[in-house]
Amino acid sequence: MVKNHCLAKSINDASWYQFRVWLEYFGKVFKRVTVAVNPQYSSQECSSCGGIVQKTLSSRTHVCLCGCVMDRDENAARIILSRGLGTVGHTGTFAAIACNAWGDEASTQSGETLIQQAMS
Repeated sequence: MVKNHCLAKSINDASWYQFRVWLEYFGKVFKRVTVAVNPQYSSQECSSCGGIVQKTLSSRTHVCLCGCVMDRDENAARIILSRGLGTVGHTGTFAAIACNAWGDEASTQSGETLIQQAMS
């Protein structure tokens, strides 16, 4: 169905929306924090220094002037994680008062930092 150029954008938008709904649902069921972040430019921003490194889609390795060399997808994952942690805030404190995506529970478990919880 996605090959139909008239419907492709609508079908993809609906698919990503449903994927996000499922992620938020399972985050609530398993008591995990879910935060939606904008992934724009995440594969071009350096996770080490924050600089922008222009690359083509065929480039699979992130190489920055600061010396950071890693897989492009790993770099993007680190950027998205840092944006998510920045959205929630309180990355170094205990029992942050920020709310999860559903807005009814604290985003960190008592006695655990947000970074520890995100890495578990």
